[in-house]
Amino acid sequence: MIGLAGTQILLRNLWDASIGWGDPLLRVTVMWVGLLGAMAASRDDNHITIDLVSRLLEGRAKSVTRIITGLFSSVVCLALAWHGMRFVLFEREDQAIAFASVPAWMCELIIPVAFGIMALRFLTGVLAQLVPAAPGEP
Repeated sequence: MIGLAGTQILLRNLWDASIGWGDPLLRVTVMWVGLLGAMAASRDDNHITIDLVSRLLEGRAKSVTRIITGLFSSVVCLALAWHGMRFVLFEREDQAIAFASVPAWMCELIIPVAFGIMALRFLTGVLAQLVPAAPGEP
């Protein structure tokens, strides 16, 4: 990615030219890397959080706050997955091309998949808060 971006910059600045499919490929690659990273972060419970309130709370109040934020995050991710799928289907119907001969919908398929997986992970986190662990389990 860095090599292609650097090549694009050099070509534009030195020769007033560029690789035609370079910028669209970079945009798609950045989207994929970002969403794959978001899925990995949600898997490890390492995603971005605004935890000012949870730092001040303890015990049951902290657990309730985690449940509420987990449910909210799950609902938001489900909405993004739903509308992302609608967008992908629209792009497929429209037969848009992302770059070269690659259909745009194939490049954008990561959107509903990633947000759907993150919604499930947030929901399983909520369920883990609601169901007490068996003795001897973390």
